[in-house]
Amino acid sequence: MKHTALHTPGAPRLLWRHLWVRTLLALLAIWFTLAGVAYYTGVHEAEEITDGQLVSTAELLLRQSTADTPADHPPEAAPRHALATGYSPELRVVAWAHGHTVWDTHGMAAQLPDTLVNGHQTLTLPAGDGHRRWRVFVADADGVGGHRVAVLIDTRRHGALGRDIAEHIVRPALVLLPLVALLLAWTIRRGLRPLNELSQAIGALDVDAGQTLPPEQPFRELSTTVQAINGLVERLQTQWRRERRFTSDVAHELRTPLAALVWQARLARADGEATVRDQALQQVEHDALRAGRILTQLLDLARAQGPDAAPDQVVDLCELARQVVTDHVPQAHERRHDLSLDAPDTPVWVAGRSAMLALALRNLVDNALRHTPPDTRVEVVVQPAADGSVTLAVRDDGASRRPDAHPPRPGMGIGLTLVQRIADAHGIPLRQDAGPPPFATRYALVWPATATPPPEGVR
Repeated sequence: MKHTALHTPGAPRLLWRHLWVRTLLALLAIWFTLAGVAYYTGVHEAEEITDGQLVSTAELLLRQSTADTPADHPPEAAPRHALATGYSPELRVVAWAHGHTVWDTHGMAAQLPDTLVNGHQTLTLPAGDGHRRWRVFVADADGVGGHRVAVLIDTRRHGALGRDIAEHIVRPALVLLPLVALLLAWTIRRGLRPLNELSQAIGALDVDAGQTLPPEQPFRELSTTVQAINGLVERLQTQWRRERRFTSDVAHELRTPLAALVWQARLARADGEATVRDQALQQVEHDALRAGRILTQLLDLARAQGPDAAPDQVVDLCELARQVVTDHVPQAHERRHDLSLDAPDTPVWVAGRSAMLALALRNLVDNALRHTPPDTRVEVVVQPAADGSVTLAVRDDGASRRPDAHPPRPGMGIGLTLVQRIADAHGIPLRQDAGPPPFATRYALVWPATATPPPEGVR
């Protein structure tokens, strides 16, 4: 067998693991990039929030230092500081001392309920033409209630801050998504390169010359595929050798009667004596019938193996053998042979194609009747064994065939070749041996010990 040039040394790896590692590396690179972006964004947002809190605190202190009006008449709202941003929430503070309001930065004391509890809480308070939600934190300075303070912030600031942070995260993600797609495409293409190389090597195989792929592959999955392809190539080579041998057998078998036809026809035309001419014509008829039998066998095999042939089914070998023996009784009588059948009275079922098995048995019986001397005993046997195997055999005691001889293809015609092909199609062996005494030759088809139930309703 010749191999293509595709070869990668070393132990085969797992293709899925190879792709997984490459994809994982790509995801890790993306993760580190996102982590860096998130860290930078978090630090940046923390700095801005801290700066905003500083601005808000400074505004409160400025309000306290300039407050010179009574608490129940707060000053007009001062404009925000120039550095105030969305991260600088406007804090509103109400302070009490012994039940009296001492500081109210925005005139919120009158809107607050009397039942404020310490801690965080969310309140909905009237504001202009509607209501507004506030996040409130209340605490006692001395833990008794003498000094109390409440800090309020408008919750609308939360949404604005959330949108701002989301924009900072989404913007780099929009840039990274195309990068992820390109990186994954490149990674998968690189990972599948060995598969593409194997596909090209398969396309370049010269199957007619018996060329196969090298078994050494970089990945275990590819090694399994290569083994299957090489096995297929070897089976094709075996089949083609069988076809060539079969074609040679057919050509040899047809050449002999056709050459005899030519010579006998010339003899009949050249010799004027009636007796010689009659003998030549009789031989022409015999050779023409022989060639016809060969063509009939080929046609029968073509029909049995054709696309319209019946699929595998269960076949009663006893019934099939009885039919074939009955059909060959006149031929056996004409040639002075003792043709018999040894089969059980009950059905013996096997899996197979009835037409092909009948063709095989007919060829075995026909060979036994034609290629043994007169008065030969020919017996067809259907024998189920105790281990579950089943044997369909044709045996004879003809003196002209030796038990140690191999099946003589030319002398025996193409019948045995047809039988061998049918046996191969059924996945069963064709065996030749001497058989039990007094028989000298036996050809047997043997089914292994596999249970084959009869069809429904047949027992």
